[in-house]
Amino acid sequence: MSAETPRGRTVVLLICCLSVSVAALDVTVASVALPSIQRELNAPVSGLQWTIDAYGLVIACLLVFSGSLADRFGRRRVFQTGLAIFSAGSLLCGLAPSLTALVVFRACQGVGGSMLNPVAMAIVATTFPEPAARARAVGVWGAVGGLSMASGPVLGGLLVDSLGWRSIFWLNVPIGAVVIFLTGKFVPESKAVRGKRFDPLGQLLVCAFLGPATAAVIEGPRYGWDSPLIVGLFAVAAVSVVALVVVERRRAEPLVDVKFFRSPVFSGAVVVGVVALMAVGGFLFLNTLYLQDVRGCTPLQAGLLTIPMAAAVAVCSPVAGRIVAVRGPGPALVLAGLLLTAGTALLTATGPETSVGYLVAAYVVVGAGAGLVNTPITHAALSGLPRDQAGVAGAIASTSRATGGAIGVAVCGSIVAGSAAGFRPASHVAWTVLACCGGATVLFGLVSSGRTRRRLVDEAR
Repeated sequence: MSAETPRGRTVVLLICCLSVSVAALDVTVASVALPSIQRELNAPVSGLQWTIDAYGLVIACLLVFSGSLADRFGRRRVFQTGLAIFSAGSLLCGLAPSLTALVVFRACQGVGGSMLNPVAMAIVATTFPEPAARARAVGVWGAVGGLSMASGPVLGGLLVDSLGWRSIFWLNVPIGAVVIFLTGKFVPESKAVRGKRFDPLGQLLVCAFLGPATAAVIEGPRYGWDSPLIVGLFAVAAVSVVALVVVERRRAEPLVDVKFFRSPVFSGAVVVGVVALMAVGGFLFLNTLYLQDVRGCTPLQAGLLTIPMAAAVAVCSPVAGRIVAVRGPGPALVLAGLLLTAGTALLTATGPETSVGYLVAAYVVVGAGAGLVNTPITHAALSGLPRDQAGVAGAIASTSRATGGAIGVAVCGSIVAGSAAGFRPASHVAWTVLACCGGATVLFGLVSSGRTRRRLVDEAR
């Protein structure tokens, strides 16, 4: 079956949707298993943070590199390689004998996961060259990813309750094998006319910035914020980001072109990608601990309680696209930020006896905000740069979202782990921090509206 025919294109889109579904599920499906992992592997809170962040952080570090790798060596080849690494990492996660092994294997999953989303997007773009058809395909692709991420806690709860926490990782193995086979059979090979040169120093500096910064936030409560280790990690991160700016400005083909950040629209989209996804990532981490450790829910009950959030994400994701198409990203970001702020603020009042109706209302509000936020972030990033830089803009926007999710987990976990007062009062502080992230999203949305944004976009183009 040729990818040039309508049926062939549909099959290629289905394959890409399957890949994004497993990658997106792994962002959230593990969250509901955290208490079970904690009990079996005797893990501290910092260990739970690393279980989530080892995956998200590696993806954040390698997204841009993986995209350039696919352009250079072939998108189908890199896509299949990523699926194989992701599936192997998933199998090893399910067999992990210790917390350390689980974290290492989650990082392996992240290596493979970094080759899925950006490469799948490139495959979709080359398969659907007509703008209208491409827009519809990208809309389907994005909706599947959002729905998969939102339904992760439900599926995770079902699997953990029935088969144990290791089953959430084993699920990826047969799906990955099927997608590898289908990719080889139906997806044509493609690559860029001129592949981008590798920038190993730039890649090293990106890792040296994100890795130590996240490690310092996670391990700060354990070692002390003024300990030589934590101070040293923050120092390495600070030196690395300065060196990254200096080095990348001098390269003809940098991994991250710092000139892009001269565009206020693009820079703002990157910043809001971080702060908005901090709220979403922090919510998923805190909420699973609250439901299972404070309320005593089983993993399945905890997953079922988050169905309203998943439904809100599914409903609001396509609505965001329509709002952006008519009014631009500003109004969608303002509404998303207001909803994230309101939902997380409602959760500051939760306790062991909080009614289910109250929780459902808060989850619907948070889910609506999460569903509305991704499309305007991507649109703002793309509109803030010239059209021929769309691929790089999309990759950096994805990196900002992955980084934000990892930081949200790190910050909330550190607040909870560093408190002597117990989980409940500490979680209220964490919910307040996440509400402030929603407020920052509102501010960017206001800046992104009106004449100022139009003038900045025109200048970028």
